[in-house]
Amino acid sequence: MTRKRLRSVGAILAGLVAILVLSNGTDAILEATGVFPPVAVQKEQGFDTPWMAALALVYRGVYAAVGGYVTAALAPNRPVSHAVILGIVGIVLGVLGAVATWGITPAWFNVLLLVIGLPCVLLGAKLRTS
Repeated sequence: MTRKRLRSVGAILAGLVAILVLSNGTDAILEATGVFPPVAVQKEQGFDTPWMAALALVYRGVYAAVGGYVTAALAPNRPVSHAVILGIVGIVLGVLGAVATWGITPAWFNVLLLVIGLPCVLLGAKLRTS
């Protein structure tokens, strides 16, 4: 694999890692502070409190934009194209996540996560390239 291709893959992975670490870290902090119920309770009783799901949706959208920014900043060329690839990877992972959490989280939450992911990633990339 060429150096440029490795840098491209690295840029996309860095954006993905940023999104995952920030999202999971925020989830853990909110659970540890009692804002969100622990995962075991969520699996048993569901996560259907609308304000909690809305809060999670907002910070995940912000973190998707951060991931797009990181990817665009590290891309060796065509930063927005790299962000689109990150967004597509996010959609695939989002579908898998929706299947895994179906019945635990509200359906609207899963659907909206899939809908906002790519636009938020592109917003981050555009902020970086502007």
